[in-house]
Amino acid sequence: MVSSEFINRFNQVARSPDPDLATAALLIARLEFRKLDASRYLKQLDQMGEEALHRLRKQQTSKAVDPLKTIEVLNIYLFKEQGFTGNGQRYDDPRDNFLNEVMDRRIGIPITLALVYIEVARRAGIHFEGVNFPGHFLLRMRHPSETEEGINTDIIIDPFHGGVVLSEMDCRRLLREHIGDEAIFDGRSLIRATKQQILIRMLVNLKRIYIKMRSFPQGLAITELLLALNPSSMAELRDRGLLAYHLNDFSSALRDLEVYLKFTSRRNVKETEEQEEHKEIWEYVKALHRRVASFN
Repeated sequence: MVSSEFINRFNQVARSPDPDLATAALLIARLEFRKLDASRYLKQLDQMGEEALHRLRKQQTSKAVDPLKTIEVLNIYLFKEQGFTGNGQRYDDPRDNFLNEVMDRRIGIPITLALVYIEVARRAGIHFEGVNFPGHFLLRMRHPSETEEGINTDIIIDPFHGGVVLSEMDCRRLLREHIGDEAIFDGRSLIRATKQQILIRMLVNLKRIYIKMRSFPQGLAITELLLALNPSSMAELRDRGLLAYHLNDFSSALRDLEVYLKFTSRRNVKETEEQEEHKEIWEYVKALHRRVASFN
């Protein structure tokens, strides 16, 4: 079980205005690697940032920053020389979600490769922001200049595919690949991901994998962190109750599921899927009442 001290520490780091993502990501990794030395990886990121800065300065021929050249230098350093790459074989390998493993193995999923990119670039004085693109995390480099048509020239890149620059057409195609032909591409598709949203997306990825593996203790620990970041999430409260049920912690399961039913029943549930879910949770609650009563 994850301790309240650990949850509080993670919550403090995740909510800090400091843009640092690596420290929070390495705290997540400690759920799996209890003796993890986070300082080793933070130092490695510092060294990589210094090397990236050195390369950027060598390429800079004027005071004006060429964003495409900056991206090219970072891509060559991270993906060709350092060897970071996307795991196209196993998208559900839990190791690809842990920053220490990504840095050791040089392989990851879009969001963890994006995190490495952001942190190395930040240490080199270059700002990239995460993009909460549906199904496939992306990066944006803000570029304030505009074209003659008045269109902002921000640059979207895909860290999973070697930092390739994406056009609007590329983004539309990527959306269809991950969501389907019915997907609608609009301004919300490329919305900026805040620090907390990035961490939540990493945690949700991990929870999905753990539950699929039936690793319920780890799934419960991840859910505790998600609830720390978003205490009002009824979905996470429900999942914590269901995970507690699978771990035979019936009193905790009953408490969470009753609260979930109490608050969600206040909504006017019209969707058949939601109605079925309520019925299913109610069956769990009735079974839990019987189990808890038998222990008294």
